[in-house]
Formats: sequence, C-alpha cells, structure tokens
Amino acid sequence: MELETKNAELENTRNFIQSVISSISDILIVCDVNGNIQQVNAALEQATGLTSQSLVGKPLAGLTGEDYQSLIAEFPEHIRSGSITDCEIDLLNQAGDALPMAINCSARYDHKNRLSGFVITGRPLGELRRAYSTLHRAHEDLKNAQQQLIQSEKLASLGRLVAGVAHELNNPISFLYANMHALKTYESKFQTYIDAIHKNISAEERERLRAELKIDRMMDDIDSLMAGSLEGAERVSEIIKNLRLFSTPQQEEKSCFDLVTVIERATSWVLKASNLKPQIVTDYPESLPLINNEGHVHQILINLIQNAIDAMADTAQPRLEIRLKQTGAQGRQHRVEIHIRDNGPGIGEDDILRIFDPFYTTKAVGSGTGLGLYISYGLATEQCGGNLRAIRHKNQGAEFIFSLPPDQPQQHDANNIFEPESPQ
Repeated sequence: MELETKNAELENTRNFIQSVISSISDILIVCDVNGNIQQVNAALEQATGLTSQSLVGKPLAGLTGEDYQSLIAEFPEHIRSGSITDCEIDLLNQAGDALPMAINCSARYDHKNRLSGFVITGRPLGELRRAYSTLHRAHEDLKNAQQQLIQSEKLASLGRLVAGVAHELNNPISFLYANMHALKTYESKFQTYIDAIHKNISAEERERLRAELKIDRMMDDIDSLMAGSLEGAERVSEIIKNLRLFSTPQQEEKSCFDLVTVIERATSWVLKASNLKPQIVTDYPESLPLINNEGHVHQILINLIQNAIDAMADTAQPRLEIRLKQTGAQGRQHRVEIHIRDNGPGIGEDDILRIFDPFYTTKAVGSGTGLGLYISYGLATEQCGGNLRAIRHKNQGAEFIFSLPPDQPQQHDANNIFEPESPQ
C-alpha cells in the first residue's frame, strides 16, 4: 500500500510537470551533457511540425541550420561556466525551412547536483519583432499624444491671455491710428497750400494762407508723427513675433535673448488678462542675456505666473515676488534661477509630492486641466536643459524655482541681485 501511494504521488507529479511543460508557449528543449535531445514540448512540435518521438535521442545540432551547428556544439562547454542568454539561431521545420529563434540556455543538474545537461527555451523572432513593432507604435502614439497635450495647454494658456495680448496690441495700434488720422488732415492742408502756390498767388496772400493753415507747426509735427508711427509698427511686429515664439517654440533654435525682458513680458501678459491685481515685487537686474529657447522659457513663465495668480484668488492682499539669482561655485559659470513666489494658501503636504503629475490639480472642476505644471516641468528639464521645483513655506504661499543652464554670452556683475548657492 505504501508503494502504491508513492507510485500514485510520482504519477501525479509526472503528470503535473508534463502539463506545465505542454502549456508553456515558448519552445522548450531538454538535452543531455552531450547535446542529445531528451524531451521537447508541444510548442516546439507545433513550430517545427516534427514530433517528439522523431526528435528524442537525436543531436540538437541536427535541428538547426548549418550556420549554427558549430555554435550549438559549443553549448555543453558554455553552460559549465554560465547561462547563455539572447542567442539567435535558426531551427529547421519539417520542410527544411529556417525559423529564426531567440533562445536562452541554462544548465540542468541531477539530485546529486551533478551537471546532467541543459535546457533551451525561446520564442520565434517574428513574435518578438511584432511585439517590438507594437511597442514602437505605442511609443510614437504616446509622443504624439504628449505633443497634442502640450499644444492644447498652450492654446488654453493663450486663451487666458487674449485680453492681455489685445491690450498690448491696442496701445500701438491706437497710436498708429491717431497718427495716421493727423497725417491725413495735414495732407489735405498741404494740398490746399501747394495748389495755391501753383496759382502764383501774391507773397502776402501766400503768407496769410501759410499762417491760416499752420504750415510751420505741421512741418515741425511731422517728424514726431512719423517716428511715433514707426515705433508703434515695430511694437506690433514685436508682439506678433513673441506670439509666434509662444505658440510654436519647438520650431525655434536656441538663441541669445534678454531674460529680464521675457520675464516682464510674461508678467504683463498675465496681469493684463487677469482681474486680480496683486502687488508685484521684483528683484532682478536691468538685463540678463541668456542662450536658450526663448519660446519655451516664455511659456514656462506664463504658466508659473498664471498659477501664482490663480492661487491668490481668495487672498486679501495678494503679493507676487519675482526674483533672479545665480548659483554656483566660485570660478565656475553660474546657473540662473527664477524664483516666483505668491502669498496664497500654499501647497499641501500631500500635494507637493504630486504637484508635477499630469492631470493633477487642486482647482475646482472646470478651472484647470492639471497640465500646466506637468508641461512646464517637461519643457524645463527636456527642452531647456534646466529644472523646475516647488517649495512649501511654513508661513504661507508657495514658491516655484525655475533654473536654467549657464549658457550666458558674458558674465555680469550683479552683487546686489545674485547670491551664491548655499549648502543644503
């Protein structure tokens, strides 16, 4: 009875192992130390069209193409020193056609821990190539989706800034309109005066008409009108250029620009589009040339300033601080840091860990997409070569620090503005 019980257990174990081997989708070949096949699974039979009865006892080299037989012959030696991974060979099917396979080979030991052979597992390379192709397509789709999200967030940001941009355009356009209206009036008076001269009127009549039409005053005014009109046209051109940089920064190469001008432009656009008028405290030099992507830097600043304005919506005395620092060891080129701090309710302890996650927002439904800080972080780290981090303050408010690499055309003396980096 004890023997029958042991035999039953052995049979169950054998059936269990056989069912597991049969269910494996990868091919499996068990060989002895001489490279002779001892067992194969159903996946190999299905792939090659050969039966296990026809393969057992045959050398493994007979199952491969001629180009790989010398490699297979070395397997018994290789497994004594370690496993073989990601090896590509061709197996022959029943018709003699080659089946590209990616295989792994590991040693097999008996109950006395003696080397008794090796086990080969693998799968067709066609399947791996299909999996890679699927993964590649998924990666490309993800990249396209990310670009679409970036464009959507830029359009959302631009929509919030339409009022501010319209105000920026309205001033020079109004100036141009007024100047053109004045020049149109002057043109009519000049035409009257020139027609009278062509009629050969007397000198007395000419001087009377000259005084009546105020020709001398108009002549003095023309230079200022033309200069003002040119300035207004250049201002409109500059605004349009900045809008193009903001909407399509990925088409721009790195160039030298004034970082202070970009900060002031971003602040102006956001504030003119907002109903909230906070106290603005600035601490930066008159100019700071920097080499980077101006469009991306502008978009990040727009998002950070807009985020600070939104955070202070319920603050009694809103205050926005914008400071510039340069940090770095003495003798080395400094990194530029833009500090943007508000005095709103601040960032929660749980929120600080997820502040740059996509679609994460503490705003009410419909008030934000949760993509502004996520996209800003990606642009800062990947496109601008810098970094973006958030700081919780114990008293109140939040501070975002946008750092940029030290690509500056020259060094600047700004001892009152920039502070050396302090050890953490």
